[in-house]
Amino acid sequence: MNSSIEKKPLVSHIYTADPSARVFNGVLYIYPSHDKDLDVESNDNGDQYQMEDYHVFKMESLDKLPTDSGMVLHEKEVPWVSTQMWAPDCVEKNGKYYLFFPARDKDHNFRLGVAISDTPDGKFVPQPEPIKGSYSIDPCVLQDDDGADYVAFGGLWGGQLEKYRNHVFSAENGEPADNEPAVCPKIARLTPDMLEFAEQPRDIVIVDKDGTPIKAGDHERRYFEDPWMFKKDGKYYFTYSTGDTHLLNWSVSDNVYGPYTYGGVILTPVLGWTTHHSIVQFNGTWYLFYHDCELSGGINQKRNIKFMTLPFDENGNIITQNP
Repeated sequence: MNSSIEKKPLVSHIYTADPSARVFNGVLYIYPSHDKDLDVESNDNGDQYQMEDYHVFKMESLDKLPTDSGMVLHEKEVPWVSTQMWAPDCVEKNGKYYLFFPARDKDHNFRLGVAISDTPDGKFVPQPEPIKGSYSIDPCVLQDDDGADYVAFGGLWGGQLEKYRNHVFSAENGEPADNEPAVCPKIARLTPDMLEFAEQPRDIVIVDKDGTPIKAGDHERRYFEDPWMFKKDGKYYFTYSTGDTHLLNWSVSDNVYGPYTYGGVILTPVLGWTTHHSIVQFNGTWYLFYHDCELSGGINQKRNIKFMTLPFDENGNIITQNP
């Protein structure tokens, strides 16, 4: 039976978005970004998203609204950050909890940072510098069965991903032509201490059923932002947002590095411009966490997190859901 709070705002005392849901010690924790209550004009660079801190939310049962553990990290506590702490993620390794987050550095370029805690709900102590060689936004960590840890990341437009070629930034760079392969999200294995890349980031290539890379002009299937990876029945799932077509999509591979074959739509458009998610198994059931703008009546930078049950068919395909 579905929970009475499915598809309803989980947090109403602050605006929340970009929920990364994780299960630690039998308890579900949500790591969202924290939208400020600002009335500003939206633009494609994302200047309206002036988030500056993180809260952690705890759910012991999906029948009850989460509790707020309070602010666990603020931009003023991170020496390298100038502004815009966007969508985070958190994983556990050897009894420590690692919060991965994007933010703009003093040169106003996005980097990825790490903060560490002894408990899943903080506080988190940040590293003094960002991950060397990191760029763009939306880190998501996959912990594989063999003990290896990987971080996927990247977002277009305000997230700057299309400005990089061979990991080097240039303001002159842009998206490929419509008939060229789309910009690829990135993935890198992490060092055992979880603090640095163990390798140069690689492209995650999303392909058609016939193995052809998705084209830049295919806005209903090409990657825009919001990578989320998980493993189910021996398959790697790479899921993501299409941005300007407002879809959440899924793809699948036998290899963590891909290529990933496009599978279909996870979630049709929500109220508001952005769509951002995570997928987690909790007490034997798979769930989709996402956000929309119900509480604000559709104001893009005033979002609220939600969740719903996420069904798969007998072949491992995700069944498309409506918000």
